[in-house]
Amino acid sequence: MTVWEAMAVCAAGIAAGGINTIVGSGTLITFPVLLAVGLPPVTANVSNSLGLVPGSVSGAIGYRRELRGQRDRVLRLGAAALVGGLTGAVLLLTLPSSAFDMIVPVLIALALVLVVLQPRLAAAVRRRRERDERSGHPHGGAPLQGGIALAGAYGGYFGAAQGVVYLALMGLLIHDDLQRINAVKNVLGAVVNGTAAVFFLFVADFDWTAVLLIACGSAAGGQIGARIGRRLSPSVLRGVIVAVGLVAIAQLLLR
Repeated sequence: MTVWEAMAVCAAGIAAGGINTIVGSGTLITFPVLLAVGLPPVTANVSNSLGLVPGSVSGAIGYRRELRGQRDRVLRLGAAALVGGLTGAVLLLTLPSSAFDMIVPVLIALALVLVVLQPRLAAAVRRRRERDERSGHPHGGAPLQGGIALAGAYGGYFGAAQGVVYLALMGLLIHDDLQRINAVKNVLGAVVNGTAAVFFLFVADFDWTAVLLIACGSAAGGQIGARIGRRLSPSVLRGVIVAVGLVAIAQLLLR
């Protein structure tokens, strides 16, 4: 990896850490960059998962004030996310690499659709809350835990836009402030990425240089996202994510 390539990977880590803290989809920034510097798709995905763990933890720490009073919720949903994340990580290494090459472009496309639809999902959540003043189950109940487990499996396998899925599920099934829900989303991302990372450390091939560069960048990006991320224009951010995602799809299909 050249100096310029290393700088690009680190910069992608910073952007991904910030984006993941705000809403999710940071993988759509780092994954194409890792492909561009020559890493095979599966190795790039594993290295990306390992590198983004510090960013997820950093983002959760940045939202620590919003996490107050949510211990039970975090434990319940975190357990579901852990099971899902481990399942996704096992599937990534169990399925042949050719399956990954075929599945990931579809997953990225679905992630881009979620990113584009995120404003409508948020509007639907707001309308539901205006109609329903009841608190409902404080932790979303079994339906939310099942949904989080499935989303965690997706996150352990690839992970782009998993944060958007968490926000949509919790926003629809939990009656609470969106900033508090976003704080839980950051913890769930840390659980899924961390679970997959521990598993990958023992059984998968990864590129340590890429891991360290993304780790340093994402840790810084997580703090940036927690502090000033809310000032970014959502439309511009979504535009960047979609553009990078389309580049990733094209790169995978043309390999």
